[in-house]
Amino acid sequence: MKKLFVSVAAATLCMGASSAMAAEECGTVTVAEMNWASAGAIAHIDKIILEEGYGCEVELVSGDTMPTFTSMNEKSEPDMAPELWINAVREPLDKAVAAGDLIIGGEILNEGGVEGWWVPTYIAEEHGITTVAEALKHPELFPGAEDDSKGAFFNCPSGWNCQITTGNLFKAFGGEDAGFELVDTGSAAGLDGSIARAFERKEGWLGYYWAPTAILGKYDMTLLDFEVPHDKAEWDSCTVLTECAEPKKNSWVASEVYTVVTDDFAEKAGVAMDYVKGRSWDNRTAGKVLAWMTDNQATNEDGAFYFLENHSDVWEKWVSPEVAEKVKSAL
Repeated sequence: MKKLFVSVAAATLCMGASSAMAAEECGTVTVAEMNWASAGAIAHIDKIILEEGYGCEVELVSGDTMPTFTSMNEKSEPDMAPELWINAVREPLDKAVAAGDLIIGGEILNEGGVEGWWVPTYIAEEHGITTVAEALKHPELFPGAEDDSKGAFFNCPSGWNCQITTGNLFKAFGGEDAGFELVDTGSAAGLDGSIARAFERKEGWLGYYWAPTAILGKYDMTLLDFEVPHDKAEWDSCTVLTECAEPKKNSWVASEVYTVVTDDFAEKAGVAMDYVKGRSWDNRTAGKVLAWMTDNQATNEDGAFYFLENHSDVWEKWVSPEVAEKVKSAL
């Protein structure tokens, strides 16, 4: 990896006057490096492509959803949030977009951020399980409960909001009556470990998880269909509450995840704005990158180089052939 970084630096120096002219056009761009893996990786991917392909000078700044959005909305800083989960800021974002202060770019996660209940794909295919109802018919396929006569349903760790939500939905879908025991995984490591253990043993596993994540990049899982639409009123008034006495069947709604930029960036970025509007990746690709990062204890920057070197079929569609050649020559 060190040799790679040296070669990138050398290639950058060789770009000469043409890069300097391009940098003057694009200028200095500040990009939020959010504090979760997928967003951190895409921030570094943007940095490499904007610098090597479009001649921008990119400065990465630490970020998180609410602080970054508030700063962009009130101070026009930073210039870009590459991965903003906009469900959390929908109302103020709509106002900022209407006022012309912020611009929504491409849908960076084209499947959205996904939460739900999953089973290993080898179980889904072997037994024809695609829905929650079908999974709950087969407690014998999902070991791990303290009571060997019951199936295990793995919940979120204590203190996570999804523990409450999953508990309520487990009750609403009749999990206990179907012969399942709700298993408290104790921690994020415990939840991940339960999945890894099931795959090592080629056993069944049923429970909550979300994407894109390293675990779902490493292990092939199938998202189950709840077969009911998302009822927002029920969700807000009961599904997410600890005091939800009689929860009803419900389902998660995918979180919309977009790139958001300031109006100032759109004005100075020129053709680079086309890149920001057009780039997008699916959860499986993002998950593979995150899995590689986890397995190799890699940084966000390492993950960006890994993606650019191994998934050119994805990112070359985001840019023109000329820009693609510039980026590839820098790798």
